[in-house]
Amino acid sequence: MTRRPMPPAVRHAFATELAASRNAATREARWQALERAHILSQPWAWPHTKAHAVMLGVAWREHDRREAIGQVIRLVVAAPGSALGKYPEGNTGRANVPLTRPMPVPADLAGLLATTDAA
Repeated sequence: MTRRPMPPAVRHAFATELAASRNAATREARWQALERAHILSQPWAWPHTKAHAVMLGVAWREHDRREAIGQVIRLVVAAPGSALGKYPEGNTGRANVPLTRPMPVPADLAGLLATTDAA
């Protein structure tokens, strides 16, 4: 297992998606940005954990008990999964999706991750 930092282009995109979630006008836009941030973060333990921590905070503020419980569980497994390279690529990280289900990666994110040798 080689520890490598999140490449600058991915780090920038991750930060951009987190900012978009904070500034979103609607719940749907907020969660879409968080899902995209999650997908970008999966190969790196700390950013992956941070994505789930932010998702937990949003779920808590929205009083979404199901989502909050799902995020607590995901917080426990995010870092080890990323560190071991065992994560379901493209999974949105939401509680309404099984923990281990791979999902299609949006084309723009796939291109970014592929050019950084993150996947």
